[in-house]
Amino acid sequence: MSPSLHQRLGIELPILQAPMAGAQDSALAIAVSRAGGLGALPCAMLSLEAMGEELAAFRAATSMPLNVNFFCHVPPEPDPGVQARWHKALAPFFAEFGLDIDAVTQGPGRCPFDHQACDVLEPFRPEVVSFHFGLPGDALLERVKAWGATVLSTATTVEEARWLEAQGADALIVQGLEAGGHRGMFLSEEITTQMGTLALLPQVRDAVDLPLIAAGGIADASGVAAARALGADAVQIGTALLCCPETTISAIHRRALQSEAARHTALTNLYSGRPARGIVTRLMRELGPMAEVAPAFPLATSAIAPLRAAAEATGSGDFSPLWAGQNASRCRAIPAADVIAELAVGM
Repeated sequence: MSPSLHQRLGIELPILQAPMAGAQDSALAIAVSRAGGLGALPCAMLSLEAMGEELAAFRAATSMPLNVNFFCHVPPEPDPGVQARWHKALAPFFAEFGLDIDAVTQGPGRCPFDHQACDVLEPFRPEVVSFHFGLPGDALLERVKAWGATVLSTATTVEEARWLEAQGADALIVQGLEAGGHRGMFLSEEITTQMGTLALLPQVRDAVDLPLIAAGGIADASGVAAARALGADAVQIGTALLCCPETTISAIHRRALQSEAARHTALTNLYSGRPARGIVTRLMRELGPMAEVAPAFPLATSAIAPLRAAAEATGSGDFSPLWAGQNASRCRAIPAADVIAELAVGM
């Protein structure tokens, strides 16, 4: 009898922590791993130096397996015309805060996985390496698999699941439309291709032979049980962990997650250039959550940053990416280990 996915990954429970860039560091990964799940370290926004420091911190704290997560997007070429239209759309907000939009510089944003990142990873030999927006090229994939890592990637459609299986993924994160943060979609930009977890999961189960990890809307034991009944080998949890003391989100984000506002989320491309689910903010209401004027991922980020900082200085999240899934009902200020224990009841 072949080992189950969680046995293959070397964890006690088939529960994975979603890697949440900008919302956590190694502390959350350590807490989840110690509780029997698979902790994750989001690396897409970390410098090489910071990545090494976080990996070292995890290894110093626990001998349990770790998932490191990266993006696989192709960085776009900046388009002056697109940038000018974006700045024009944001200009009234900048004026409101007395900010100079002409002073905005184009930062590096999120970097895709490359050989330099792999150089940092290799000495630590993380047991799991996961990707968003597809997979890296063959040479990088071979380097990762050479030290024995299990490769995960996110599928949001049956077509993406088949593509990932053909390209060498070892297991799939099946991301339903309910999930918070960035959509992992990469074969199409058409939002109408996206479907809910409980609709997508059995369709992917019928289409591929890989182990499946259900993600999106799962926040309690009954949600875990439902995903398992529909063919998931494991589940991935994000929003339910966001208010745990081990995360690094702002007080503004924490308040929003525990308020009635968390019941109203939407997909938006305004904060980064790619669709991501978050609590509806003033920026999303006034420009429309999905706006053609937003530049390609990750070029939208730079011009939003000054607005976010100015608004947050007044205690407002009007211009902040308040990432959250559609089910924040179990998002509480309790230790991550307690969340994992509650979820495990559904196994």
